[in-house]
Amino acid sequence: MRRLAAVLATAAVTAGVLAGCGGEDSNWAKKCTTTGTVVECAPDKRPTVEPITGELLDGTAYDMAQQKGKVVVVNFWGSWCAPCRAEADDLENTYQATKDKDVSFLGVNSRDDRDAAREFERGRVTYPSLYDFPGKVGIQFDVTNVTMPATLVIDRQGRIAVALRGATTETQLKPLVEKVAAEGQG
Repeated sequence: MRRLAAVLATAAVTAGVLAGCGGEDSNWAKKCTTTGTVVECAPDKRPTVEPITGELLDGTAYDMAQQKGKVVVVNFWGSWCAPCRAEADDLENTYQATKDKDVSFLGVNSRDDRDAAREFERGRVTYPSLYDFPGKVGIQFDVTNVTMPATLVIDRQGRIAVALRGATTETQLKPLVEKVAAEGQG
């Protein structure tokens, strides 16, 4: 019963980073362009996010500050989430195609059993994932409404450049990541 209450409370807090990206009460998103489930922000309209820290699924520590100067793609997922399962190969393919452009990926696993999350990742993705059962990482982005799956593309200055509300594909995600990675690259 306690776990159910925790899951419901987490869902209430996080349900709605990306649903809010295009919502009426999201001031920064009002300054951005929303097309379907994709919110793109011009460089001068992007909200800055605080670097996140936490424990990875493998038990090691993670600090986003170590990614300074890189584009960071953050994907919110759960092993219990069918759309998350469907997009895993597309995320991995995009990671492999862009990592040489100073792009890093980070998964954020929420509301999940750690063992189930590890098993889900095995053989699917090679980038790390934070274990965040209570969903605190979404709140740290100060855009507070995260649905799953959801993906954020953080630019080299630590600002949200793109928010994708829902599952993505390599065809959709890769050009967005490459566009942000090319900014300021001459």
